[in-house]
Amino acid sequence: MTKMTYVEALAIAINALEDAEAVEKLEALKAQLEKRNASRGQTKTQKANEGLKAEILAFVGEAGAVRAGNVATHFGVSGQKASALLNQLVKAEALEKFAEKKVTFFKVAEA
Repeated sequence: MTKMTYVEALAIAINALEDAEAVEKLEALKAQLEKRNASRGQTKTQKANEGLKAEILAFVGEAGAVRAGNVATHFGVSGQKASALLNQLVKAEALEKFAEKKVTFFKVAEA
């Protein structure tokens, strides 16, 4: 399950309301949020993580299937960071996540 954004929540609220004035105010707020979100760039950490994700993808491709702990050890990052980056790659459909005997593994997604 993914987190609901404020823009998505506002869209649901706008569709549920019948009060024209409330709908107008919520649509204006939604437009402000969309404009602010569109103008945002990546943070320094996000840019660094993009390079690390590319390296992780190459590592997983060479290794076949890995656990988050393997990635953490290989790249010298915490287990939490390794797990988060692996899950971002799964969300981007670059990796697949699977379990064997209650242990989670990651492998390169098949095209």
